[in-house]
Amino acid sequence: QVQLVESGGGLVQPGGSLRLSCAASGFMFSIYTMGWYRQAPGKQREYVARISVKGNTVYADAVKGRFTISRDNAKKMIELQMNSLKPEDTAVYYCKRESDYAYWGQGTQVTVSS
Repeated sequence: QVQLVESGGGLVQPGGSLRLSCAASGFMFSIYTMGWYRQAPGKQREYVARISVKGNTVYADAVKGRFTISRDNAKKMIELQMNSLKPEDTAVYYCKRESDYAYWGQGTQVTVSS
């Protein structure tokens, strides 16, 4: 079965950094665009970043210049390097397979607070 498992979340102070990982299994990872999304309390889930099969990347304006998405096709994994974190980055972060039928991971909590 298709599985996406996020890890790496935690508590960090404003200005700090975290690196999230998403391990994929159950499908041919290398032919799918992958993405990161987040959902803050009381908010709708929002797009954060996307990486194509060729490694081309796009970012939401809110994270541009601070976050970096990457992929390792051999490890079947995507990562999200988050720098200069702000309290408004606090959310559950989700990994997603960008396909007609979307698959989501279970999410990992990121809390930015002093």
